[in-house]
Amino acid sequence: MQSRFRSDRRLTVRMVTTLFLLGLLYVAFVAVLITVLKSWLLVVVIAAGVLLAQYWFSDRVALYAMHGRIVEREEYPDLHGVIDRLCAQADMPKPVVAVSDIDMPNAFATGRNADHAVICVTTGLLRRLEPAELEGVLAHELSHVAHRDVAVITVASFLGVLAGLMVRFAFYSELFRGRRDQNTLAVFAVIMGVSAAVYAISFMLIRALSRYRELAADRAAAFLTGRPSALASALTKVDGDIARIPTKDLRTAQAFNAFYFSPALGAEPGLSRLFSTHPSLEKRLEQLSRISAELGEAAMPGKAG
Repeated sequence: MQSRFRSDRRLTVRMVTTLFLLGLLYVAFVAVLITVLKSWLLVVVIAAGVLLAQYWFSDRVALYAMHGRIVEREEYPDLHGVIDRLCAQADMPKPVVAVSDIDMPNAFATGRNADHAVICVTTGLLRRLEPAELEGVLAHELSHVAHRDVAVITVASFLGVLAGLMVRFAFYSELFRGRRDQNTLAVFAVIMGVSAAVYAISFMLIRALSRYRELAADRAAAFLTGRPSALASALTKVDGDIARIPTKDLRTAQAFNAFYFSPALGAEPGLSRLFSTHPSLEKRLEQLSRISAELGEAAMPGKAG
């Protein structure tokens, strides 16, 4: 079903291109593993199992990892009310609503399609944002579901997960193997080398897609709500508050940065910005400022210092 979120042809092209390139990489990776391990059944079973598990259970895994729980309207009526209004406005099915009882202000969407989607917000986000700001964040997350980029990122990240598993499998197989010969060491070296290369390529492709999809979600949310300044204010608040959280408290959350409204980075991310899942705050605010001018909205809030 087509929602009323603004369609984004450039996002669609990027998603199709990324999946196509990762698909080619995946076929080459599996072919190398079958050739080296001489067991196509083992490789296919592992690859298919990881893909299906990641596709079908990604929402449960993400909720479990972030201590999220599904909440009913009686417990969080205001949160459900905002999501109800946005879904009606966007003409899309209402996702499952969840809350994570952590102080880090953030939100994420997950699920394989609009009929099996979950929107989760943290209690830290609910405490910090004004109603209009929360509406902007939730519209941003709903646009991820409507554009289907949540499912694309989930599937795209599968190859990196598989490569990582194969590295561990090869390492521990070699570690606990009593006898080593040249053939065994050669197989180990090939698996490690190919897996590392596949992981690096898939990592860069996914990061590039992820940065663009965040800008696309900001655009879609701004046009749906008609209040880009509220979304800009939410971004400034969330980014500033996350930067003040100790890095050690962010480490668990960083594995899911690609799904978050704002990445769980410390105050001084350094070179990690080059490999970030999100564009910079400045770039996101500049885009919202242009949309605000286009819509004739009041002046945008100042940028974070």
